Amino acid sequence: MSVDTAPRGLVATAAGTTAARPARKARRRGDLPYTLLRLLSPLFLLGAWQVASSTGLLAESTLPAPGTILETARFLWENGQLPDAIVVSLRRAGLGFALGGGVAVVLGTIVGLGRLGDALVDPYVQMLRALPLFGLVPLFIIWFGIKEEPKIYLVALFALVPLYLNLVAALRGVDRDLVEVARSLRLTRGERLRHLYVPAVLPGVLVGVRQSLGAALVALVVAEQVNAGAGLGYLINNARDVLRIDIIVVGLLCYAVLGLVTDAVVRAFERAAVRWRDEGVR
Repeated sequence: MSVDTAPRGLVATAAGTTAARPARKARRRGDLPYTLLRLLSPLFLLGAWQVASSTGLLAESTLPAPGTILETARFLWENGQLPDAIVVSLRRAGLGFALGGGVAVVLGTIVGLGRLGDALVDPYVQMLRALPLFGLVPLFIIWFGIKEEPKIYLVALFALVPLYLNLVAALRGVDRDLVEVARSLRLTRGERLRHLYVPAVLPGVLVGVRQSLGAALVALVVAEQVNAGAGLGYLINNARDVLRIDIIVVGLLCYAVLGLVTDAVVRAFERAAVRWRDEGVR
């Protein structure tokens, strides 16, 4: 057994990765109907929405029909307002997630690997988790003004906590027997990180990434209500002032689609990165 492959094999065995290839193929075939149902489920909602609008159960003044929303989205896209707003919002979400995720990885590693870090750092994150972050908006405006900084920092704070919690839990869940095996094999710190810790914590980290991305988009909705001069929130605020419900719905749907797309990207990466797990991504 070589030094390079032993820990990876042990981690994989501990996670139940010895499933045979035919079994994996059979499971994928069994998942296919559920995958199709997952893709089609939004269409069921759209159908019910359209029927309610066509029959008068849902008034146009309350919620425009899907056809009206689609036409509004097409108009906003063609005149450039919608793509510009999406780009601005994506930049804010990306910067906030990168900042919050980076801090979460550093703090989570410190806390997850040592009792001293747990004693010194974890209480601050737990207090942060308990804070009503939306209540920080006035304070952020006073500190950072009304430009991009308060919006990005608010997104970062929302993105930090889920990834931190999942990383700490994953690090604390690493099998102690595998750690002892790594020590007995005299692996260097870098080899332990590569062959033991990264494979062991990757599933939990990716779950944290998915949760953090969702939290970042939720924070973005709130952050862009604060003196935004561009972005989806700016578009929604302007629509609110002139009572354009269709534009408001288009903006909210853009947030939802961004959430679905980012989640799908992470899930696809998760399937590729941790395909050795016995149970696939659901």
